[in-house]
Amino acid sequence: MLPNELSTIFRNKQKSYKMVLILSLLEYHNQTQSFNAPLSTIAERFLAYYQQNSNEGHKVDNPPQNEAVSWDEFTLVQTKSLLKTPIDALSSILEVNQENQTISFTPEIIEKLSEDVLEELEQYAQTELQKYNQKLESAGIQPAFSLHDSLSEILNNYLTARTESFAGHSLGMLFRQTIPEQLRTLPFMDEHYKIQGSIGQGNWANIPWIAIMDKRITETTQQGEYIVYLFSEDMKSVYLTLAQGVTLPTKERGKKDGYQYLVDKVNELRNLLPLENMQKDDQIHLTTSGLGRDYQVSTVAYVRYDRDSLPDDEQLWTDLENFVSNYKLYVEHVLNYNHDEHNSNMKKEETELLSSLNVPEQVQQIQTFIEHQGFHYPKGLIENLYLSLKTKPFVILAGVSGTGKTKLVKLFAEAIGATGNNGQFTLIPVRPDWSDPSDLLGYKDLSGAFRPGRLAEVLAEASKPENHHKPYFICLDEMNLARVEYYFSDLLSVIETQEWQGERIVTSKLINRNSLRDEDQSLYGDLYLPDNVYLIGTVNMDETTHPFSKKVLDRANTIEFNYIDLQQYPSSTSSEKVTILPVHNHFLRSDYLQLVDVYQEYTDLVHSATEKLVRINHILEEIHSHVGFRIRDSICFYMVYNKRFELLTDDEAFDLQLLQKILPRVQGSSMSVKRVLLQLMQGALGRTLPVVELLEDASELYAKWNDNQEEAKAKHPQSARKIAFMLRRLEEDGFTSYWLS
Repeated sequence: MLPNELSTIFRNKQKSYKMVLILSLLEYHNQTQSFNAPLSTIAERFLAYYQQNSNEGHKVDNPPQNEAVSWDEFTLVQTKSLLKTPIDALSSILEVNQENQTISFTPEIIEKLSEDVLEELEQYAQTELQKYNQKLESAGIQPAFSLHDSLSEILNNYLTARTESFAGHSLGMLFRQTIPEQLRTLPFMDEHYKIQGSIGQGNWANIPWIAIMDKRITETTQQGEYIVYLFSEDMKSVYLTLAQGVTLPTKERGKKDGYQYLVDKVNELRNLLPLENMQKDDQIHLTTSGLGRDYQVSTVAYVRYDRDSLPDDEQLWTDLENFVSNYKLYVEHVLNYNHDEHNSNMKKEETELLSSLNVPEQVQQIQTFIEHQGFHYPKGLIENLYLSLKTKPFVILAGVSGTGKTKLVKLFAEAIGATGNNGQFTLIPVRPDWSDPSDLLGYKDLSGAFRPGRLAEVLAEASKPENHHKPYFICLDEMNLARVEYYFSDLLSVIETQEWQGERIVTSKLINRNSLRDEDQSLYGDLYLPDNVYLIGTVNMDETTHPFSKKVLDRANTIEFNYIDLQQYPSSTSSEKVTILPVHNHFLRSDYLQLVDVYQEYTDLVHSATEKLVRINHILEEIHSHVGFRIRDSICFYMVYNKRFELLTDDEAFDLQLLQKILPRVQGSSMSVKRVLLQLMQGALGRTLPVVELLEDASELYAKWNDNQEEAKAKHPQSARKIAFMLRRLEEDGFTSYWLS
């Protein structure tokens, strides 16, 4: 079986160069039994492969544009220069002796190259190369789709389009669907790429764009590195760029330090990558507004195309392939050597052990881990819990006793490397006699010494610089045995004081340094809620517990799972071991604190969610339960994260937010409450109801809710089911609440 270092060398293919280079080295070894090959000999074999196959009519990669029309015209000197690209990409397994001009596998790899491994490696390389060339043959290096014509259409028509209706415009289809779909079919594109175009969110953008993002390092144009076509505001030119997201770096660091960070990153990439046939300066002019500087400091390299002299498709595809090749080199550099800025302060051995899965893959890994432990939870629950924690680090899990609420928190934490043994998972049972924050945070005894509570101990540990990258989970078990507003009031308040301070999110102080003795100040002085701590409370709603106030509900997503299928059994694979790698805290930490953080990029989504909330607020005003900006922002953030990571549909995501942020506010015994529930039910079902008639008797509405067909027809089925339950309790008991079980 191939060693890991060799089994991964054909991922993120750099054209076919890597495969042909490896095969040339193996061919040399087969003939000489030596791994130490002259570069000139390998270059000859490399060039011979392309010349022979192209002359025989086989589809292979073309030589670099502007260097030769065909491989027959390509020289040995040019080939030796070209080899630098695949050699750099394979630097983890190959080494070059510049003095002797030889190339070889590294000593560590040579030790693993037994005869069986060599044979398997050669067969693997041949198979991968054949599949790659077959893809070229079927797709063609120049697709039927014309990028030239598409860019020309945009440059010539966009200014006119801006005077026309935004919704449903053909240029929107071209940006959002046609061009991204065609780019995905290119043979040099990667399966990890997210390709997205934008003409604005709700209104025409001054500078529309089409971005190519590797989801392993970024899924948003607000941060990270990506390839992007940027159209100038006057539509006289379009720039193909290797660029960086500006929004989050400048928000986290401030504009001055953010710009300096971007400039430093530009210099790093320019020194790291070949960037041949690209401009490497700051002369990128897209707008006369203040955004111009953003593009100048964040652009690594670019090629400019003018509207009146657009090159042909062959040149456009060649340029794009060149950018993709450089981008792949950079992504490999990040993944292999962990030079990502988020990990720069971590020990190398710790960095190498972190998970490199993207968000959807990581969420699936969590689900797999939980299932292999023999536990089953409702569909979409893990995605919902992740999105809720990402939105705000305080979540409430509600349900009847024995449904696995506490176990879910523990398993979710363990699935991303946070366990009780390493101190990243802490269970704190709530006592009925808790009446103030000292039970959690601590108190000063009669001698003046500070006696920390369990929560304070966890916060102090999580706040240490060496632990900033680790997520810490605190499970407050049966948190409503005591009045939450009493013992949790300090935490509820500081959650709302989150703000960026450099690269971290900080809050107001929970414990003031000046109130402690000198010997206690080093650990607990100025203690705050760090951005790597996540608070999850479990609650049972019965006669022994206390209800929640709106102050609590406004600050949390309340996830309920009372609907249990007892006919779920451990699968045959439950005993299998699932490999778990810890995640970096950025997997869970919020990226947005204010609505302005997402408004520019997700204007349409923000408007859509807000318009729904406006209609809901009109309904809730009758019982004085309407929501404010805090809930509006929280719901918008939830919807944006879901859109970014594509975990649920928009309707599914809004269904959960209606269920978790709106319905818990509705309770009472009046006819007004019933009218509100019926009006909310109309929205949840997505159809009109005879509200006046149902005010007399709504039994027909809720009696048939156990019918699966009725659920399948609802726009927001989970909310509709809960509303039906609340209506039944109102009619049968004369009072209703989200919390009644």
